[in-house]
Amino acid sequence: MAERSTAAVDVADNSGDEPLTAKADQSTADGVAQNRERDTDNDEAQGSNGIAGSAEKASTPELHSGHKLARRYRLEECVTRLDGFSSWRAVDEKLRRAVGVHVLPAHHARARSVLAAARSSALLGDPRFVQVLDAVDENDLVYVVHEWLPDATELTTLLSAGPLEPHDAYQLVSQVSSAMAAAHREGLAHLRLNPNAVLRTSTGQWRIRGLAVNAALRGISSDTPQRTDTEAIGALLYAALTQRWPYENDAYGLAGLPKDIGLIPPDQVRAGIHRGLSELSMRALANDGATASRHESPCTTPEELVKAIGEMPRIRPPEPAFTAPPEYQHTSYQQGTYGRPAPRPGATQPVPTPPPPLQSRTGKALKWAVSALLIAALGLGSWQLADALMDQGGKAGNDTQTQTQDGNEKNGNKPKPAQPIQIQGAREYVASGDAQAPEAVGNTYDGNSSTYWRTRRYNAGPRLAPYKPGVGIVYDLGSARTVTSASIALRYGGDHTTVHLYATDSLTPSTGVDGMKEIGTQTTSATSLTVKAAKSLKTRFVLLWITDVPQAPSDGYSGAGYKQAITDVKFTG
Repeated sequence: MAERSTAAVDVADNSGDEPLTAKADQSTADGVAQNRERDTDNDEAQGSNGIAGSAEKASTPELHSGHKLARRYRLEECVTRLDGFSSWRAVDEKLRRAVGVHVLPAHHARARSVLAAARSSALLGDPRFVQVLDAVDENDLVYVVHEWLPDATELTTLLSAGPLEPHDAYQLVSQVSSAMAAAHREGLAHLRLNPNAVLRTSTGQWRIRGLAVNAALRGISSDTPQRTDTEAIGALLYAALTQRWPYENDAYGLAGLPKDIGLIPPDQVRAGIHRGLSELSMRALANDGATASRHESPCTTPEELVKAIGEMPRIRPPEPAFTAPPEYQHTSYQQGTYGRPAPRPGATQPVPTPPPPLQSRTGKALKWAVSALLIAALGLGSWQLADALMDQGGKAGNDTQTQTQDGNEKNGNKPKPAQPIQIQGAREYVASGDAQAPEAVGNTYDGNSSTYWRTRRYNAGPRLAPYKPGVGIVYDLGSARTVTSASIALRYGGDHTTVHLYATDSLTPSTGVDGMKEIGTQTTSATSLTVKAAKSLKTRFVLLWITDVPQAPSDGYSGAGYKQAITDVKFTG
């Protein structure tokens, strides 16, 4: 079950005298990993006062690939091993999915704080963070199990190819700031927010890993956690705009700023940088509590940073580039030469001899016979036309009135053509158990067929029961509309996919599927289907409900199994 190591949890260095966001990492990932996680194997840990102290040494448990924890989590690949703990890519054999695991001895000086941090992070349940799935203390070991995201790429890897586009950088700082603001409202801080801890999924969403846990693993604390995380977000934005680390030291594969020039704005490092984003990064980056920007007040908390982002004009994505069609090539077609080989220059072309006219006695007789037949046909046609006009003369008034009335009735009863219905919003509907991919529902109506919302993988099918009664999305049509049909584009074909449409009362229905009115249903083995309304219902909210999914091959998200994904949904009414 090969997975990309970009989903491993970062546990990087916290030593030295520079701010936490300024520290350089060194690679400690195994050579098997595709995207190596960066870390620093340092024996010192820093407390809230910034003075390095000696961390208590604890022997690392004798673990190896194939070792099982709780008879469930099979360790596959060691990603990090330092300071008395190790991090692994593993397989949850019960749910048949990849996970990440941190392991340290129960007598380790930070074991209790790691367990407490993991359990607090798990209670947050915010999908913008890589989720903690389990935190266990047993058999002289403490281990924390977390999500593994095979379709995600860390910011370090993205920046190795160059700085981000303004829209991507705007989405990065906006999503990370709002996520950290939500975490701080619940009393949780990150304190290790760096390019290794921020991931971008294949759907364009940004995820944060290691909330509270990474700092606990390295014994990091802070008297001003909101200031620390806000400065880290400013450093992330600075790096995304310039491909440079905003301190003198090189870090995370990025070159630092030249020595003795201080902290200069991003638009002075590279030309063409968005001015608003440049000023925003400087407002977040502060030294000793003093803002680096001379014109705007500093942002010292993620909440203030979110407010500052909201006051900026929204940065729209770049327009898609279309390839210009080739220039029209004029052709010089000449009658009689199409499809024939071109003559050699200078060659004399023979002139075709026209066929001889019908000059013989037989030819003349044939011409007279044809002429006689034409005259007879014209005479017969004229007689029939005159007879028809005379018969219809007396009925013209009544027929005209009747035809006019019939025509008016037909035009009045002519059905109106179907009109597309614009989708105003959507939300995943969870009848039981866990959600599938709530952050990706917008991909089903964004007009981009390459993006999608997907279900999880199931071991049996096509029917999802007994795992789940079904999975689906509730769509907001903006106002009450009569839905006549829905066109749905699917990612996987095969036997078979069944889709139902239900009229419901809101994006969060007050009743289960059994209490909703069904609009229509359809089953297909192809990659698209059209569900036509079996009855006329007027509703603002429509639930697209999937009860059967086909067998699909392995892909970047999960292995082979029963699953489905929706790329486009369009309603007409």
